[in-house]
Amino acid sequence: MTRARQLQRQFRQIERSVSALPVRTRSRLGLMALREIGQASKCEFPHLYGTAPEQRYAAWGQGTDIGYSRAQSENPEVALRGIALWLAVAYHETKDSPYTALQPQHRQLLRVLRELRDAGGEQPNSVAQWMRSGAAA
Repeated sequence: MTRARQLQRQFRQIERSVSALPVRTRSRLGLMALREIGQASKCEFPHLYGTAPEQRYAAWGQGTDIGYSRAQSENPEVALRGIALWLAVAYHETKDSPYTALQPQHRQLLRVLRELRDAGGEQPNSVAQWMRSGAAA
């Protein structure tokens, strides 16, 4: 229950940060997030992506906290990478979670990822390019 509240609080700030981005940057963030999700899915424990190996048996890792703190950076590139990391780890953490409190967060994450995917809509076939990128999970 406390994890769901923590993710929800962080998600609200991440969502505000994404909403404040220009459309072109959102499109770039969408590709970065997809790449991070793909990289995480290659790990033995995708929900622990970004976490030290010695903590691999924890219920959740440090990836969302690391991503969240980077998302607050004054450096725009670091902030984008932090948002992408947060989205990837939170996606995998909530994806098949047995905790019903995390299911609404997963739906919210899917909505944001869909919006990021659609942000590149001014380019022809941008959705197909987004899904065909080499990092697709």
